[in-house]
Amino acid sequence: MEVALNKELILNKTACRLFLVTVFVALTSLGAFVRIPLPFSPVPITLQTFFVLLSASFLGLSLGMVAQLIYILLGLAGLSVFAQTASSLLYLFGPTAGYLFGFILATLFVGSFIKYARHSFFLVTLVFCLSDILLLSCGTLWLKFAFGFPLIKSLLLGFIPFIPGDLLKISLAVPIYLKFNSRVKEILGN
Repeated sequence: MEVALNKELILNKTACRLFLVTVFVALTSLGAFVRIPLPFSPVPITLQTFFVLLSASFLGLSLGMVAQLIYILLGLAGLSVFAQTASSLLYLFGPTAGYLFGFILATLFVGSFIKYARHSFFLVTLVFCLSDILLLSCGTLWLKFAFGFPLIKSLLLGFIPFIPGDLLKISLAVPIYLKFNSRVKEILGN
């Protein structure tokens, strides 16, 4: 009887993990549609960074990576989940493609280091800020190398305009993470 109960708990934990991965794939997708076009940049401001940070911090490295990879694969398969209207493999040649790679690296960074931040507001904020710098750097470098922009122009198009909005997103993500992290970890069985 005890083995059956433990097995049921494992199945429920697996269902919870799948559910949360699906939720963060959906939230990252929806975050692409909350966008503010910038007249001077080919890259819009979106809410995706917010959900990338939360998915990596709540789900951890493995499940966070799964969520972001599924999101990218859905877009490459043709679903309209990206910030620009284009989807499919051609999207990987557009101006925002570097940010997709940045989603993966930011998830890798947060998933690897958030456990050391524990419940420290300062350390969680630091992890989120450093991962955001990594994400924005990927997008900026993509603009530089794929489109041949000088570094200063790439920074003006793909990095600097996003700092205020990303700081706002981080200032919202940190308290959400701190408030719900222990409950999410309990649900996931981590």
